[in-house]
Formats: sequence, C-alpha cells, structure tokens
Amino acid sequence: MVGKPAQIGVLALQGAFESHIKTFSSIGERAIPVKNVDELMEIKKLVIPGGESTAISMLLEANDLRSPLIERLSQGMPVFGTCAGMIILSRSIIDGRDDQVPLNAIDISVRRNAFGRQIDSFESELKVKGHKEPFPAIFIRAPIVEKVGPDVEIYAEVDGQIVLCGNDSTLVASFHPELSNDTRIHEMFLSIGN
Repeated sequence: MVGKPAQIGVLALQGAFESHIKTFSSIGERAIPVKNVDELMEIKKLVIPGGESTAISMLLEANDLRSPLIERLSQGMPVFGTCAGMIILSRSIIDGRDDQVPLNAIDISVRRNAFGRQIDSFESELKVKGHKEPFPAIFIRAPIVEKVGPDVEIYAEVDGQIVLCGNDSTLVASFHPELSNDTRIHEMFLSIGN
C-alpha cells in the first residue's frame, strides 16, 4: 500500500479525520489528510468528517479551500460527509448561523443537533437500503435531513428521520460510521463515481 497513490482525501482542518483515514486503511485504501489546495487537487474523492460545522466552514475560508472545493464538487468529484460534513454539504441549514453558507453539493435541508446535545448521543442498528444486516450507527450531536430534493435517494432513517442519503456524487450520513468496526458505509462511498 505504500507505493499506491492516494485516491481519497479526508478534510483535515478540524474534527474526526484520523478515524476515517484508519477506516479506509483497514479496507486496503490509502487516504491522505487534506489541508490545502495542492492536496485537494491530488485526490479523486473527498471525505468531510464530523466535528463542528461552523468551525469547519470558517477554516475552509481561512485556508482558501472553499472556492476550489466548490469547483471540484461542480465537476462531479465524489464526496462523503459525516455529521458536520453532512451539514456543510447541504443546500440549506435550517438553524445555522447567518454567516454559515453550505456547499450545496446535495439538495437537502438539514437541522443541526437534531437529536440533542452531546449527553443525548446514542447508538442505533440501522436498516440500510441494499444491506442485509443492520449497520451499527453512532450518533453524536447529530443532524437530520428535513427535506430532500428529487435527485436524492434515501438509504436509512431513524424514527422516521432521514440519516443517510445521497445523489450521483455525494453521500451524507448524520452518524459516525468511522467510529464503528463496520466498513460498509465507507465501501458504499468508494463505489460512487466508479
């Protein structure tokens, strides 16, 4: 794997990026941390991890990554957003800050911290479309999808709330698949754009 060029990048400005890199490594895929434009241009697919969505948004601006990232996304670069990453990739944030502008990679409206605060974190066995066995999902200050556009496919829900969905180039999850030992959601992402 040492000589294999990285096809996958994980935005490494803030949040749980290292866990995603380890998950990809466990399935034989090399992923690199992305902190600048040069690294963004090297990769073919990107993960935007959980963390704090307003902080990640501000750091995209501070590191001059916002415009190049929007350009790559408009060209169809596959992207996977988990928790805060879902918020950042959405079309609209229902309860976001006035200065928080999402990337509009997927036609969804999201609500931040919809399941409550950190103390309200929980695990759930998700029934995921296309998977025979349930997925062990970990929710930490998780958002939910309140509205989806016509090109968005819903893959999983919790109590009627959409927590996993995607389109042709984007996959978003309310939960943290990188914190479980189950790699199927990451494999699902790898199949996008191939």
